Amino acid sequence: MTIVAPVADHQPLAASRMKTTDWPDIPYGAWRDTCDALHLYAQVVGKYRLARTPWLCHSWHATLYPSALGLTTGLVPDGPGGIELILDLVEHRVIGAANNGRRAGFKLASMSVAQFDTELRILINELGGTPHWHWSPNEVAAPVPFAEDTAQRPYDADAVSRFHRALILVALVFAEFRTAFLGKASPVHLFWGSFDLAVTRFSGRRAPIHPGGVPFLPDAVTREAYSHEVSSAGFWPGGGGVDYPCFYSYAYPAPPGFAPARIQPSAAHYDVTLGEFILPYEAVRTSPDPAGMLMSFLQDTYRTAADLANWDVRNLECQVGRPLRPRQI
Repeated sequence: MTIVAPVADHQPLAASRMKTTDWPDIPYGAWRDTCDALHLYAQVVGKYRLARTPWLCHSWHATLYPSALGLTTGLVPDGPGGIELILDLVEHRVIGAANNGRRAGFKLASMSVAQFDTELRILINELGGTPHWHWSPNEVAAPVPFAEDTAQRPYDADAVSRFHRALILVALVFAEFRTAFLGKASPVHLFWGSFDLAVTRFSGRRAPIHPGGVPFLPDAVTREAYSHEVSSAGFWPGGGGVDYPCFYSYAYPAPPGFAPARIQPSAAHYDVTLGEFILPYEAVRTSPDPAGMLMSFLQDTYRTAADLANWDVRNLECQVGRPLRPRQI
């Protein structure tokens, strides 16, 4: 579609300096079983945070955050005051730290989900926390309760390390994209239910009640998550109906004309089944300017949704943030 000129420069800045060779190859099929295991381990860790943290809009209180080491809960209000859990995807450990100086951990390696669940409960107990959380996965097909999932799972440490490097590069571009919006916007965070890194912008207007129906997720959670109009983008390593790593972007509610809109870059397409625009990670990784291509996808899909839905873009957008430079008023 034809898009009016944006009110700000949306070209990537720090992210544009990332070289093509920095973006690792992460073919989903080669590490599918390890990815499935990591997804379930993230669910167990995330459910601990969910169980102890006061509810925040759109389930933002439950997510995990990318970090230099891997994925972190941030500070969870528990035990002596606060506990942080880290899925260390560099040294391949689970690390727990309490604010009173206690530390605990265990190795990430081939194990069952039941063993991981047990080890994490022991770790939380050692830190003086509360080792109680919901017992079964969400948003996965045919979920098996954690304690009953005793099948041995592989752990491909090299594949996990490459996924972590990709996750950090994606998170940096997402974070830069987030700076160009004055309205309500989510953190860059990982939803452990669907195992996707996401960043979401809000128009400020209420949305129609969501119909729900997300597998093994209470409709009340889904409806609260989509209480207001959004344009949301994210990154999947694969799974959930997509057998390759990719970026996505959707709008809720999707305005008329969104699905047939022409989107840049040309490697992107609209997936009717998913109801989202999809951009393969491989197209980004192998492009001369990966960060620039990804930023183009984020900006073009967002602006298409915003224009078609008549968002107040001139009062919602601003220039991309720059280090040490206050936003001009």
